[in-house]
Amino acid sequence: MIYYYCKKINRRFIIQFKKAFLRLYVLGYLYRQDSYGYDLVNEVSRNSLVPEGNIYPLLRQLRNEGFVSTYLKESPEGPPRRYYRITDSGRNEKENLQKQWFSFTKKFNKLLLNGEKNE
Repeated sequence: MIYYYCKKINRRFIIQFKKAFLRLYVLGYLYRQDSYGYDLVNEVSRNSLVPEGNIYPLLRQLRNEGFVSTYLKESPEGPPRRYYRITDSGRNEKENLQKQWFSFTKKFNKLLLNGEKNE
């Protein structure tokens, strides 16, 4: 019973961790350049362990929260593409998430690298 509960908590933690990572990753990518959805899917799938099916729901959420805006741009290979651009509030969100990420990883790395052995 306890093992099941711990496993369930661990699974939730991993899911939330991946969501936070993906949110920061996408905002960071859009901070550098505007991009269309399929390009973002390819970028994320090349560089992370997060399933690509999470990208479009995240982009919709970021747009609803006002962190990204969209515009259509003609494509030489078919219909116009919907491009995503980070907004000022999106830049602020990226900066806040980045500070939290660095703080978390610094503490986590310190724990892993400097922690005492349990003997």
